[in-house]
Amino acid sequence: MLRSIGLFIVAAILEIGGAWLVWQAVREERGSWFAAGGIVALANYGFVATFQPDATFGRILAAYGGIFVAGSLVGSMVADGFRPDRFDIASALVCLSGVGLIMYAPR
Repeated sequence: MLRSIGLFIVAAILEIGGAWLVWQAVREERGSWFAAGGIVALANYGFVATFQPDATFGRILAAYGGIFVAGSLVGSMVADGFRPDRFDIASALVCLSGVGLIMYAPR
């Protein structure tokens, strides 16, 4: 379970970080190096999910959706100073609960 959680965290850093870099390149005109870094990060994100212990693609991707919601809020707090409100936090907790159910419920 710890390996799986670690892989989800790495995937979130790569996808959210990669998307943020592309955003910076395009929307904030930060330059092509930001875009290139974002593309590399996003490409690597695509491989990380393949290392999950569960072999069900749909389950992994669905669970990652919940990680992405929570991770996006955390990432925007760190990178952009975003302050989530109580509904953002409640929504992230609901999503993380779903991750726990879909990935770690006994089958």
